[in-house]
Amino acid sequence: MGGVRRRKGKSARQTPPDPTVETTSEKASETPSESPTSRDGSPVRAGDKVRVVHEQPKARKRRTTAIFLLGSLFGIIAAGFFAKSNDFIGFPEIGELSMDNIFDVLPAGFSKDLRELVNGERDLLESYDAFSIGLKVRSEGLTVDHPIVMVPGVISTGLESWGTSNISRPYFRKRLWGSWSMMRALLTEKENWKRHIMLDKRTGLDPPDIKLRACQGFDATDFFITGYWIWNKIIENLASLGYDSTNSYTAAYDWRLAYPNLEKRDHYFSRLKSHLEMAVHLEGKKAVLVSHSMGSQVAYYFFHWVASEKGGKGGDDWVERHIEAWINVSGCMLGAVKDVTAVLSGEMRDTAQLNSFAVYGLEKFLSKDERAEIFRAMPGMSSMLPMGGNAIWGDLDSAPDDQPGQERSYGSFLNFRTDQNWTIPEKNFTVDAAMKYLLHTAEDWYREQVEGSYSQGVAHTTAEVNANEDDPRKWINPLETRLPLAPSLKIYCFYGVGKPTERAYYYRTPELGSSSYLNMTIDTTLTQGEIDHGVIMGEGDGTVNLMSTGYMCNRGWQMKRYNPASVKVTVVEMPHEPERFNPRGGPNTADHVDILGRQNLNEYILRIAAGQGEAIQDKVVSNIREYASKAKIYEEDE
Repeated sequence: MGGVRRRKGKSARQTPPDPTVETTSEKASETPSESPTSRDGSPVRAGDKVRVVHEQPKARKRRTTAIFLLGSLFGIIAAGFFAKSNDFIGFPEIGELSMDNIFDVLPAGFSKDLRELVNGERDLLESYDAFSIGLKVRSEGLTVDHPIVMVPGVISTGLESWGTSNISRPYFRKRLWGSWSMMRALLTEKENWKRHIMLDKRTGLDPPDIKLRACQGFDATDFFITGYWIWNKIIENLASLGYDSTNSYTAAYDWRLAYPNLEKRDHYFSRLKSHLEMAVHLEGKKAVLVSHSMGSQVAYYFFHWVASEKGGKGGDDWVERHIEAWINVSGCMLGAVKDVTAVLSGEMRDTAQLNSFAVYGLEKFLSKDERAEIFRAMPGMSSMLPMGGNAIWGDLDSAPDDQPGQERSYGSFLNFRTDQNWTIPEKNFTVDAAMKYLLHTAEDWYREQVEGSYSQGVAHTTAEVNANEDDPRKWINPLETRLPLAPSLKIYCFYGVGKPTERAYYYRTPELGSSSYLNMTIDTTLTQGEIDHGVIMGEGDGTVNLMSTGYMCNRGWQMKRYNPASVKVTVVEMPHEPERFNPRGGPNTADHVDILGRQNLNEYILRIAAGQGEAIQDKVVSNIREYASKAKIYEEDE
């Protein structure tokens, strides 16, 4: 019980000490009625019960949301690969390949749901009142005022091949991420596709003879694959107001790269700086920066890079001179807990809750081992590992976002059943302990990439914050650095609330006889109460936890050390109110990706771009301010 069983072929290591992990003194009732069992009949110990006050999402909705969850590489591939619609999506790049052969081995219900998703996309595109928000705002007399730059989130930028080696020539100028070419490559030449999509494990840059680059322009981000819009609604409405390619710009990037390598390989931040300077020079107005999801982390990193002598050398007043407003949409400012499970075991809720047929099909294409390897070989995605440690995410006894009457704290992040015949850690893991375990058991190259590029700590004093301005590893973390010294900058935080979001997990070791090199896997056999296939849900937008999207906006940036220039921060929370029969949720969705099509979000963006953002008022409907006040991060005089 004192360690984790090692798989054959993997170098043996001792189980890492876990001084940050504490046992809980909490005891549940010992009455027989409170002793649940898992689906395989094994009992769940009373101390292992978890209670979360949330309505469980229905199974069909879970499947239809799989392809747009954070970093859901395998979900996107499975959905896009199996989707079939003769009158909506063609497969010109797949040639003579027959989809019918694939559907023959799938359960009818699974195939039907995927077809409905694609057909629903077609109906939505035809019925959605395109351009309406832009026309409405324009009818009020508003027009183009500030140039606008959009920074997309993770996975939403297409990646195309520019390699000319023998293995790359068939893919030249074809998208190996974000098109049907990706599906074809995965289906017919999976190993070659993996070689292209994964970065060099030691350098974090291009592998030998392979060259993938981010697509550029609006086409890079408006659609993921044919019919699946991402930024398209925002671009449509901006065009209705009067924007075009001369005064708006999409700052697409290769989201696989660690942030320092975005500059080293692609000169991304230098090009972004030059474009913003040129836009301000030509338009005579400061620019509005709109970022989404991981793009908000990129924008925050850029604010530090552009001012620093170790980066763009623009000086502390560069942001003040060039940026009118930063619109932070669903920004994962403190990471996402599901990123831990993605790189730890190649899993998240979407895979844990698939039925046995779907799991079999998915494992045939990308096993858990392959998924974990791919995620780790994309160091940019590890920028979303949770920041703030136990101060934000809680310890084994309590967490800021625990619900009244909850028997096991969310702070108990990775849980293990102790009455099973598995070799498991002796204690449950907090987020801090899980991060230490991940980095200790992962390959050296992965640990070096993460520790050399990012930091997940907390700076508790102004002196620490000021010192961190000279440490590029800290620039991604708003709990260790400050906002720009730009007193006239305006920050708008728009994010969704009210959609169950992964918060904690039950884990076990793989089955006996498994060939997996992974040490642990989600305990998908455990379904009881609020534990659904080993996954425990909390609050958020379906992908990013509420503590991540909301803490800095509602409390962190109210602290002097994190906001010394007293930059104004406006917060608007958007409740998730999806239309029942709309696969993308409709005009009032607050899903992490689909929020980009939400009507009032589009209207807010246009009003800010038109110079009328001051009229937008705070609207906080969740308990985030209560949760934030319980985080163990304080003003210095406290």
